[in-house]
Amino acid sequence: MDREIALALEVLRRGGVILYPTDTVWGIGCDATNADAVQRIYDLKQSADKKSMLVLCKDADMVVRYVDKAPGIAFEVMEMATSPLTLILPGATGVAKNLIPEEGTLGVRVPQHDFCQKLLYKFGKPIVSTSANISGAKTPKNLAEVSKEIVDGVDFVVNPRFQGRPTGKPSSIIAFGADSEVTIIR
Repeated sequence: MDREIALALEVLRRGGVILYPTDTVWGIGCDATNADAVQRIYDLKQSADKKSMLVLCKDADMVVRYVDKAPGIAFEVMEMATSPLTLILPGATGVAKNLIPEEGTLGVRVPQHDFCQKLLYKFGKPIVSTSANISGAKTPKNLAEVSKEIVDGVDFVVNPRFQGRPTGKPSSIIAFGADSEVTIIR
């Protein structure tokens, strides 16, 4: 796995785009702080929907470096989650501007996935995660379901043997407002 992590890191650090397994489905990712790389993903997915892209963070400490208005209750919910959970948090900061929707929020998830955790630990910054499909197409549960257009459009494809045991479905999503209001989205 170390070699695969090193190859993915090299691509991320030079502003490239990777196709990789997560704890939910296969995703397209890049350095969340690199606006050019983020734009490449929008182009590849044929979408400009800023609400469709989230970032993976190693842990809660990384999350708080990139959202500065998150209510404490959000972290309690994150700790209690028993399945993949994306939090939409207010006060996005430090990530590429073209990743942040008008309302200034950021979708974040801490994956319980060996490959993702090791990659995030070594990279030290959040990694964009969006399903590996053209906008509106079926979400791929495994690498075999990812379209040729997506595979050909990325700079590196992680070996599927590092897939682990993904859920095969997108994460649940809960939005938190700066005043601790909570909205269950999915």
